Amino acid sequence: MFLYSLLEVSEQTTDVVKWISVGGVVVLFGLILLIGFFSKKTWDTKQLAFAGVCVATSFILAFVKIKPVASGGSVTLASFAPVMLYAFIYGPQSGFIVGLIHGLLNFIESPYILTPATFLFDYLLAFMAIGVMGFFGKLARKERGIAPIVLGTISVYALRFLFHFFSGVIFFMENAIWVEFPSWAVSNAFVYSFIYQCVYIPADAVVTAIALIILGKAGVVDTLVKRLRPKSSKPSETFAQEND
Repeated sequence: MFLYSLLEVSEQTTDVVKWISVGGVVVLFGLILLIGFFSKKTWDTKQLAFAGVCVATSFILAFVKIKPVASGGSVTLASFAPVMLYAFIYGPQSGFIVGLIHGLLNFIESPYILTPATFLFDYLLAFMAIGVMGFFGKLARKERGIAPIVLGTISVYALRFLFHFFSGVIFFMENAIWVEFPSWAVSNAFVYSFIYQCVYIPADAVVTAIALIILGKAGVVDTLVKRLRPKSSKPSETFAQEND
């Protein structure tokens, strides 16, 4: 059943795309093995365990689709929030890796691609954009401050929008029309892809931002940062005192 779902990518799929599906599984397991091999040097036990929790939570939340859109797009229940929180705590490098794993898991669960290029944009680069959140986690902020969280969320989703946009252009050029738009919207690949991404990505960004803001205001983010972030990374995370 798993293998059937893995290989059933689309009606227009090719043998090359089927091999990409299998390759995605191989890359995923390879990443997990590499992380396990180098964990003693670069990832401590807490970091590895928290990565597993965040990826698993994001994967589960991705199944809760608030507004499914044709051919892959959907507004989920803040499925990016856990892995973005991980990147915020541990930095961009770890965030890129966890984002990549999350993207590969999503691809394995529901593969839909037409060309190798769209696989690159939709499941690798769009999810690796999560790592950008790590740069904002290094910014000094007030305790329970949410400015870096909001800016990081905007940046991650702006990059995700861009990668999905280019993927959509490629899909359109392959004569793949997913949604019934007015004739003026489907006459140009760039216009069509832009409108399609606007249907769901901004809404998904808002849901994720709300979830992270709530965690930030409740002090959950600060607590996780203090307990989980390696001490060598803490100098840049000095909380300023709130003014009364």
